[in-house]
Amino acid sequence: MSHHHQPHTHPSGTHRVAGFASLAPARREVHRLGRRRFLADLGKGTFAVAVLGAAAACSSSDSASGGTTGDSDPEDESIGSGSDAGSGLEWAQVSLGFVSAYVLSRGSEAAVVDTGVPGSASQIGDTLATLGFGWGDVDHVILTHHHGDHVGGLNEVLAEVPNATAYAGEADIANIQSTNPLTAVGDGDEILGLQVLHTPGHTPGSISLLDPGIGLLVAGDAVLANDAGTEVLAPSDRFSEDIDLAFRSVKDLAELNVASVLPGHGQPVDGEAGALLSALAESL
Repeated sequence: MSHHHQPHTHPSGTHRVAGFASLAPARREVHRLGRRRFLADLGKGTFAVAVLGAAAACSSSDSASGGTTGDSDPEDESIGSGSDAGSGLEWAQVSLGFVSAYVLSRGSEAAVVDTGVPGSASQIGDTLATLGFGWGDVDHVILTHHHGDHVGGLNEVLAEVPNATAYAGEADIANIQSTNPLTAVGDGDEILGLQVLHTPGHTPGSISLLDPGIGLLVAGDAVLANDAGTEVLAPSDRFSEDIDLAFRSVKDLAELNVASVLPGHGQPVDGEAGALLSALAESL
């Protein structure tokens, strides 16, 4: 059964609460915070399960590199997942060949982050089932940026969850073909207890998501990783619209308390992600 919330909203469609640092990680509604000072205030394949703090066992046949379009490998549908008892957050990765989508849940509520290339909905649905959810439990569909390998499956997913709210960074919405209205989000918004971060450069409206309680960063293509999940990588100059701004976003993310990274390309980086992200930022 779907669990949809009908909060009272201001004109932007989100709540306003005070103070970035006071954000409670377990909130389930979408909230609007005052704009923060970014630096100062802060299943057909193989299934593998890991608790956050241990390495996620995942596989991919392609190198971690940013892209705009492409075909997924139907034989490469491995899924990694994790949970944290303290925050109540669970996550699962769907590896769609060279790109990943993610399913996140907290309590009875689920979210899909990115939708892969066209034809990815069935794998995403299989992944929901590994966390004990069905399409009817999905209240949120979150797009990290407008590139086709991240939004290509959007309308197929929305057909399964017509009552879910779909979100994207405001500057990217015009480039996303959606059957449903898209809600613009950015710095100060909160979805499923996750803080939305505007991380532009790869695209103007790129966003990432952070669970501040456990330091879990869902990075989209703001930060990539290698196939072993042992190294974080900067976004690709070839596919980024403003590489200098993209590098600035990497440096901003390195100022946050990050423990694990779920990248759009490459495998999840767990445990040492904060130190690796800091080292990457210093190299740029």
